[in-house]
Amino acid sequence: MSPDLPPLLFDRGLLRQRRNRAARSIQSYNFLVQRAFDDICDRVEGVMRDFDHGVILGGGPGLQAEFRHRHAGSKTGWVAQSDLAPAVAGRLESPALALDEERLPFADSSLDLIMAPLGLHWTNDLPGVLVQLRRALKPDGFLAAALLGGNSLTELRQCLATAESELSGGAHARVSPLAGTFDIAALLQRAGFTMPVADIDRVTVRYDNAFALMADLRGMGETSILADRPRRPATRALFVRMAEIYAQRFSDPDGRIRATFEIVHAAGWAPHPDQPVAKRPGSATVRLADALGVTEESAGEKAGR
Repeated sequence: MSPDLPPLLFDRGLLRQRRNRAARSIQSYNFLVQRAFDDICDRVEGVMRDFDHGVILGGGPGLQAEFRHRHAGSKTGWVAQSDLAPAVAGRLESPALALDEERLPFADSSLDLIMAPLGLHWTNDLPGVLVQLRRALKPDGFLAAALLGGNSLTELRQCLATAESELSGGAHARVSPLAGTFDIAALLQRAGFTMPVADIDRVTVRYDNAFALMADLRGMGETSILADRPRRPATRALFVRMAEIYAQRFSDPDGRIRATFEIVHAAGWAPHPDQPVAKRPGSATVRLADALGVTEESAGEKAGR
């Protein structure tokens, strides 16, 4: 591998295969996508302008219909949706595309709006993908994205590691690593976006047991796709012990277990000459005290003097 290329953490061929397998029922497991997309639509509706051409990257079936029925859809003209998996793309409303987010086919300056609900966390080179997205946007185009953050499934990770250590004396990575405590706004700025913003939505979902949680993850197509994953299948004993530990450590008084999902939201603009520009520090011509109509008072000597 070239030293200039990012490490291949994820097997995107396996991700495509698993989403293809889950295509028939994936819409039944889209509660996290739905939550993320609702927030994305809110952000689009808060923008005081219309959009001629937009695209929804990933998310699965049902999002185009929802988008059309919201104010966000009424202010957007042509909208397409894509998915990495052809079987999922085949269930999307037209116009639909099967594409790889790591190699976007959009021409430079061809889109006004890009919405990316819960798909970019599986890209091996997120900074590079953000650069592609910025290039695809016209000047003053808008990006609103959501991706799973590093604290997602922290309970499952801990319990799997503990169970495997008990049974075999060592632990393998069996849950894909997700984006950690990175500064997504800084990544957007580095990719050329202006006015970047970011925030985190933490969601706790309760299940009857750990096996119900894993069934949901399979239905979402969100099981581990680590490129360097163990090639030997995990034993049933491992999962049984993991479920026992999970119930001991992370259950509520009614016996149901908790699972944490962290949704990282990010938004930014393609540069345009008419956008507001932050003033240079120290360039203010009016004192804050004068603007507030108060008398400025000294805070006293500096600490340590």
